[in-house]
Amino acid sequence: MKSKQFPKHFKWGVTISSYQNEGAYNTHGKGPSIWDTFTNRPAFKKGTGNTATDFYTNYKADIDQVKALHLDCFRFSLSWSRIFPQGTGEINPEGVAFYHDVINYALDVGIEPWVTLYHWDLPQALQDLGGWTNRDILTWFETYVDFCTKTYGLKVKTWIILNEPMSFIGLGYFMGMHAPRKKGLKNFLPAAHNAALCQSLGGRIVRQNVEHANIGTTFSCSYVRPLNRRVMHKNAAQRIDALLNRFFIEPSLGLGYPTAAIPGLNRIEKYYQPGDEDLLAFDFDFIGVQYYFKIVAKFSLLPPILFAAEVPAEKRDVKTNAMNLEIYPKGLYKMLEQFNQYSGVKDIYITESGQCFEDELIDGKIQDKARINYFKKTFKYTLKAIENKMPIKGYFIWTLIDNFEWAEGTKPRFGIIYNDFKTQKRTLKKSGLWLKSFLRKR
Repeated sequence: MKSKQFPKHFKWGVTISSYQNEGAYNTHGKGPSIWDTFTNRPAFKKGTGNTATDFYTNYKADIDQVKALHLDCFRFSLSWSRIFPQGTGEINPEGVAFYHDVINYALDVGIEPWVTLYHWDLPQALQDLGGWTNRDILTWFETYVDFCTKTYGLKVKTWIILNEPMSFIGLGYFMGMHAPRKKGLKNFLPAAHNAALCQSLGGRIVRQNVEHANIGTTFSCSYVRPLNRRVMHKNAAQRIDALLNRFFIEPSLGLGYPTAAIPGLNRIEKYYQPGDEDLLAFDFDFIGVQYYFKIVAKFSLLPPILFAAEVPAEKRDVKTNAMNLEIYPKGLYKMLEQFNQYSGVKDIYITESGQCFEDELIDGKIQDKARINYFKKTFKYTLKAIENKMPIKGYFIWTLIDNFEWAEGTKPRFGIIYNDFKTQKRTLKKSGLWLKSFLRKR
């Protein structure tokens, strides 16, 4: 397989996020986010994103690396609380200027900027008012998106509304594993409904404010298989698939929530207001598929309503990454097939995919052969999807530089560039060198 086998206009890019990379968490007028609160509490022992990769200082050098790797696009997110320190109200001019600088520099060196409006770092001031569980977030989000698109829309044409709503709602408002550490259906259901509404609301605002906009949103996904052929496990796999892979895309397509597969989730209707069924849908120009691992499902009495559980990868004889998740490149192809079956889906971008390992810098080099092997296989499956007439338009690697990996801290390394978090010295890994060579041949 060679890069020139891909269509001429296929987009190759890389993705980062504000909290995981920027640092400068309390300087130049930035307000606190829920992730600042989460990582700076005494009970959290895995570090913070206070400095992260110091992209705030190093953005030019990092974007230069994007160019040197022969990538086309640089996807990054805006920090809501860097622009609106209190979530609404007063605007922070230094935060606004920073993103102008990032966008301008990317354009100056010939890199196309892709902006994600929300990548998990809600302003703490809004969380104090209930965050995603408070329906007022529709107004807060509208104000934020309206300002951002009017401010940067002449220079940025591709906008992503939400990054992985099931991840930040499920982990943050149901399981309590991520910020803001809320648990239970009483938090999950209103937060999920409000996020789904904001997903489409944001799309409509971008359409109104940005001429010739290319508008998308992204969905986390996992290829789900049952433990065996027993009906109880097959049904469990279908329920997990409905929750993880269908819950947010189907409302956007006008199909409603997949409550037929998980009847207990019908309780979400409690949070509907008149007209919500229509408001949930939006005609996106593309969707972003974000794939990392496979799940094996089995029937379980816990949790209730879902009645399904994951069989941990370490209990199965499979290859795993630094987060003990199964490495299964073919699952990307399976998920592309699944999302392509929706008649309302137009273009599809792989907006994130990659693998984490505990990479070690030895004699100034990182020999990350497993990551190279992952990319070789997922690129092969991406090309196969294109050859089978699926509208796959680009592949964005997660991620450029080893960063702060949320509740996992800095131990799992996803980058194609190694980062020394003490010195912020960057070292291109062998995977980065391989990618550079692969893309040079286009």
